[in-house]
Amino acid sequence: MSAVSKTAKRITTNTLAKMKKDGEKISMVTAYDYSMAKIVDHAGIDVILVGDSASNVMAGHETTLPITLDQMIYHAQSVIRAVKKALVVVDLPFGTYQGNSKKALASAIRIMKESGAHAVKIEGGAIVQESIKRVISAGIPVMGHLGLTPQSIYKFGTYTVRAKEEEEAKELLSDMKLLQKLGCFGVVLEKIPAALAGKATASVEMPTIGIGAGSDVDGQVLVIHDLLGITHEFNPRFLRRYLNLYDEMKGAVQRYITDVKSLDFPNEKEQY
Repeated sequence: MSAVSKTAKRITTNTLAKMKKDGEKISMVTAYDYSMAKIVDHAGIDVILVGDSASNVMAGHETTLPITLDQMIYHAQSVIRAVKKALVVVDLPFGTYQGNSKKALASAIRIMKESGAHAVKIEGGAIVQESIKRVISAGIPVMGHLGLTPQSIYKFGTYTVRAKEEEEAKELLSDMKLLQKLGCFGVVLEKIPAALAGKATASVEMPTIGIGAGSDVDGQVLVIHDLLGITHEFNPRFLRRYLNLYDEMKGAVQRYITDVKSLDFPNEKEQY
C-alpha cells in the first residue's frame, strides 16, 4: 500500500482520483454481508462493491436481473455496518433506473439514506445519461460501468468479450468521455480487449476499474466468492483464485459430520 491509500483515514472518491494521479493501483472486491465486509475492510481493500452479483452468488439466480432494490439495500446495510475505511459502492439493480431518470434518483436516494453507502454504480453510457445526470445533480456520486454490462445479458445473448469490433470500440470511447463529462467519479470496464481498456483509461481523468480488461487500467475488481474459490464452476480467463475454499469448507463440514456420528464431538473439554 503506497502513500495515498495508506494515509487516508477513509477512502473517498477524491482519494481514488489522487491514486490515479499518483499511479497507485486501486483494489476493489465485492461483499454482500457483514462478516465478509469486515474481513476485506480489515485487509485494507480500497473499494467494496455491493454488487448485483449477489443475485448469483448469494441467491443462486442465473443472472443479475432478479435482485430487487430492497434486497440490494439489505446487503448494503450489512456491509456498511462492518466497514471503517473502504469506499462502499452499491449497484442500482435492473429496473430501477433504465428509461426513467426520476425513478433512478428515487432509487439512488433510497440506497444512500437507508444503507449509508457512499456511492452508486449504474450500467451503460449514452442510453442512461439522463438517469446518471439526475442522480449526480442530487449530490450522489456515480460510478459508471461499460463493456460487458450483465443487466443487458438478454440483449447481448452472451457473456463474450465486448467491443472487439471497431464500431463498438468507438462507442465505448465516446461513452467514456460522456461519463466523465456527466461527472462520474470512475468507471468499471468489464470484459473488453486490454488494448482498448488502456486507451480508454488514458483518455479520461477519472479512474478505471477493470475486470477482464487487462492491466492498463487504474484498478481491478473481482467477485470475492470467485477470488476465494467459494465458487468453483466459474472459470473465466481473467479470474485468479487465491484460495480454494470450496474444497476446504466442504472438507471441514465432512470432518464435523464424521466426528458427530462417531461421538468424537463434543469431547469432555467441549462440554459443561
